[in-house]
Amino acid sequence: MPGLSENTTIREYQNFAKEIYGRSNELQFGLSDMLINMQRFAMRALKGIRKKDYDKARFNLTITTSWLMSTLGRLHIDLEDSIWKRFPSLCSYCASLPCSCRETGIKERKEVQVDESKRPVTIKDFQEMFRHIYPPEKRTIEHAGIHLAEEIGEFSEAILVYRGEHDDDSFERIIQESADVFSCIIGVFNSLGVDVTKELYDMFSDGCHECKKMPCECSFKSIVYYKS
Repeated sequence: MPGLSENTTIREYQNFAKEIYGRSNELQFGLSDMLINMQRFAMRALKGIRKKDYDKARFNLTITTSWLMSTLGRLHIDLEDSIWKRFPSLCSYCASLPCSCRETGIKERKEVQVDESKRPVTIKDFQEMFRHIYPPEKRTIEHAGIHLAEEIGEFSEAILVYRGEHDDDSFERIIQESADVFSCIIGVFNSLGVDVTKELYDMFSDGCHECKKMPCECSFKSIVYYKS
């Protein structure tokens, strides 16, 4: 049975989330339902930021991460590879380290060059990579939260387009947007000064954070009425 540790990789955590929630989600939720769940917990996290209740923000952002992993599992997207292709230790837009988008006013996305020798291994390594690309001290936590909301909107739009088009280009956009969402989730965690791996371990080391089972045995009603 998979578990979590300080050296857990993104791929391992994605597989771990599937072990916990894969069966429950398949039985109870369609893809749109899963996306809504990801959105609602992300918005609760942003409400925590607005009210300066950072414990609420941290808790709900951790659940948001789980729903993202489950949604990508449903789509058979390998998030770890997607992130590295999009952010190879560089900003995905200006291709700089650290990001210089604001200073240079760049208008078009630059092509990023991938150096495999710099590829992070663990979730902790990826969090540190994003800390260097997007230093949290260069923006407010509110700015980081707004950026997350923006990217979740673009991710949702990409899924909607794919459901109409069903072509490779629209699916590739989902892959790219999933990496952007994860980068923004990590950006908020970095602004909060939170160790993502520790949060995931504390919440999910016993299985589902609510029923404490693996796989999850929570009812549909308990999930949709869950208070956080």
